[in-house]
Amino acid sequence: MLLSRRLLALAATAALATGLAAPASAQTAANPLVVKFSHVVTDAAPKGKMATRFKELAEKYTAGRVKVEVYPNSTLYKDAEELEALQLGAVQILAPSTAKFAPLGVKEFEVLDLPYLFPDQATYDRVINGPLGNGLLKRLEAKGIHGLGFLDNGFYVISANRPLKVPSDLKGLKIRISGSKVDDQTLRSVGANPQIMAFSELYQALQSGVVDGAQNTPSNYTTQKLHEVQKNITVLNHVHLQYAVITNRKYWEALPADIRAGLDKAMAEAVAYNNSIAVQENVDAMAAIRASGRSEIFDPTPEQIKVWRDAFMPIYKTAESRISKAMIDEALAAVAAKP
Repeated sequence: MLLSRRLLALAATAALATGLAAPASAQTAANPLVVKFSHVVTDAAPKGKMATRFKELAEKYTAGRVKVEVYPNSTLYKDAEELEALQLGAVQILAPSTAKFAPLGVKEFEVLDLPYLFPDQATYDRVINGPLGNGLLKRLEAKGIHGLGFLDNGFYVISANRPLKVPSDLKGLKIRISGSKVDDQTLRSVGANPQIMAFSELYQALQSGVVDGAQNTPSNYTTQKLHEVQKNITVLNHVHLQYAVITNRKYWEALPADIRAGLDKAMAEAVAYNNSIAVQENVDAMAAIRASGRSEIFDPTPEQIKVWRDAFMPIYKTAESRISKAMIDEALAAVAAKP
């Protein structure tokens, strides 16, 4: 992938300032180490609140020797630029959706995008915090990336400017996706036309008709006002959205031990904070969407959900060529395991 001139310039500036490795000299409150945290949602979204909490805790636990700069809503980098910027040292912390790792060669993360893999939130929590989730993060190490944790953002609803009550209602619609090939295969299997698009461009694309619909979590709908430009929303809960907080592995390992310990503590608490509020944030967001009257909400019955599930199930076989049968079997076994 070719880098933009802007990204190359910023990366060169970062390299001159700090290099990929952290500075070896001791940092002080008067001369703090700057850590840039870039993400694609607003400060009001769960991930945005998590980033703000991390900044507060990191600066506290390092006694001001670290200054965290948070760049929300793609103000520093677009979706497509983030991982390259991290590898070049132009940004230190990201929290991309896990679908973003496939272009690096770590396609196994897309197992998390299988439709109806997780029957409920409790199962997701157990699996992502167990051997499956930990194993996925470890796969990033060979790519020079260190995983710091998973951020929960709940289950998808799906929207368009026409009712989506059965899978065939998606036929012919251009639906924005973040980039997962499993998402792509799932939607194509029922006749939709998935479109990869930066999250920051989605509102305008929906408003102008460049795309017909989207799938995302309720909190992402409200913080980006997506429900204001979508007439119909179906509470499908078919895919779970999670992010992985990541950093450049060499950079992180080169940090002075005491600073890294402070940042690790701050990150652990910030991740826990995100995951403690994400479910309620989506409940509140869904209530706000209903109250706004801007979108007609369709809540499928269990019988109607079964129709969607049955339509999507062939994807499990199709995805074997993408993420391997062994990976899918491992995920299914993790879900089926007793708590």
